[in-house]
Amino acid sequence: MKILITGATGFIGQNLVSLLLKKDIEIFCLVRENSDCSTIHKEAKIITYNKKIDSLLEVFEKEKFDGVIHLASLFLSEHKTSDIANLISSNIEFGTLILEACKKSEVKWFINTGTFWQNYENKDYNPVNLYAATKEAFENIAKYYTQTSNLIFTTIRLNDTFGPNDTRNKVFNLWAKIAKSGETLEMSAGEQLIDISYIEDVVLAYEILISHLNSKEAVSFKDKVFAVKSQTRASLKELSKIFEKATNSKLNIIWGGREYRQREVMQPWEKGELVPSWSPKYTLEEAIKKTIGEL
Repeated sequence: MKILITGATGFIGQNLVSLLLKKDIEIFCLVRENSDCSTIHKEAKIITYNKKIDSLLEVFEKEKFDGVIHLASLFLSEHKTSDIANLISSNIEFGTLILEACKKSEVKWFINTGTFWQNYENKDYNPVNLYAATKEAFENIAKYYTQTSNLIFTTIRLNDTFGPNDTRNKVFNLWAKIAKSGETLEMSAGEQLIDISYIEDVVLAYEILISHLNSKEAVSFKDKVFAVKSQTRASLKELSKIFEKATNSKLNIIWGGREYRQREVMQPWEKGELVPSWSPKYTLEEAIKKTIGEL
């Protein structure tokens, strides 16, 4: 099996590439020019995207990929007017060009990656920000391609993720830093419910969905949207207590020291159907221990 992955330089992409290579799958990573590919597994094949559709079509026609996993996106929690062109180029135009190549080369399936932020206040569609709006727009564009070809397009929507070797400026990394240094951190009042998933569980969901898309039931997954959810949803305040217990540490947090952000997500999306046959392997406390260890 041949699979093309976008966004392979990112945290989820790196881990997914490593997992799938263990399954004897031939992995191709589509990266932009000037991308740092040092974090991608050496056994993966690198294809450089030069923004020319003809070159992209040539690659797809030559390799005849079985499937595409689309992880690449530009995430901005808040945008400036000058960011709009980049958001549309990265989150809509780039993916649409890949869909065009999939249609012309008869790729069997396409796994898209969405976000819980498309479902603010648990609504079927209510984007938290422009980033989430571009993710929804891409899913709507994909409908044209599934109606005019045999491509099976399906989406996994994610909320927050974490795991070992995560260099992003995420909450557990911030907390690990202040636990070691004794610094004080100002945070919101901490009442928002947090849904955060361990990276091993996240990439397992993709692996399981791939198996479904290569089965006799594949067509039943066409245009479906699935979710990856944590077993435990806790308020940010409660999450800090779970973190302290798992890492045997003390966090100096000033709750209410900063305001909630505009359109703060107080309740994660609940209506999403889990990827069939998938469930988290680790409790939140176990996953924090595996990620951070004792401090």
